[in-house]
Amino acid sequence: MGSAAGEEINGKSRPAGEAAAFRARVEERLRSLERELGELKSRINGLLFFIAGTVLAQVVLRLLS
Repeated sequence: MGSAAGEEINGKSRPAGEAAAFRARVEERLRSLERELGELKSRINGLLFFIAGTVLAQVVLRLLS
């Protein structure tokens, strides 16, 4: 990627400390997005199971009536 002294981003050179801080912020934001995506997936799965249970209950009720 970049050299030890700095990184080249959009033609601008960045000191190594700033580049490391930038990478750390990006990694933290990615971890946050991963957590939010995991929460969203679990909510969607719960909703799908709820819908499937409702449909199954309706089918059973129609068969028994």
